[in-house]
Amino acid sequence: MTLLLNGEQIIGHRMKLTANLKIEADDLGGQTSGTDKSHKGFKPKTLTVALTIPYKSLDNLRTIMRLAEATAGGGQLQTYRIVNDTAKAFGIRQVTFSDGVSAREDDTLAQWIVQFTLSEKLSNPEKVENRRAGNGVTTQSAPGDGVAGSGSGASGAPEELTGFEAVLKKVDTYLGGAA
Repeated sequence: MTLLLNGEQIIGHRMKLTANLKIEADDLGGQTSGTDKSHKGFKPKTLTVALTIPYKSLDNLRTIMRLAEATAGGGQLQTYRIVNDTAKAFGIRQVTFSDGVSAREDDTLAQWIVQFTLSEKLSNPEKVENRRAGNGVTTQSAPGDGVAGSGSGASGAPEELTGFEAVLKKVDTYLGGAA
């Protein structure tokens, strides 16, 4: 089994990859025995890699750690182009390290048992979602007059004034000179 990340080969023995596609759904049955579910989309695919590295091949483990700790501009995790048959079968082209890297010593043999997870980056569902035109913001209104319309009704006609308001308007017009 070959695994290349940006052209750099991950070397180890008994390498096994497990690919996963998580489908998000919510149960619509509530407290009933209904089986209806609401589809909430696909989460990024993941590849879990398990392999062994002999103690004498320390540089192979260092390579994995260097790749896992690499960052791109802005402190984001490095994105790698992946070459692997399982990744190809799942349609995975780019990955980042996720969920950490573990290496534990084998109980009987002089080797590390290494495991790490690669998460898909820029998946097809993500590209489709990014291409969708966003819903534009429309003007929102609530019942009643807006702040700008406080001097006149919705039809543009003057509002009826109470007797006291009519007196105040006359005084305001006299003092301010506004019509």
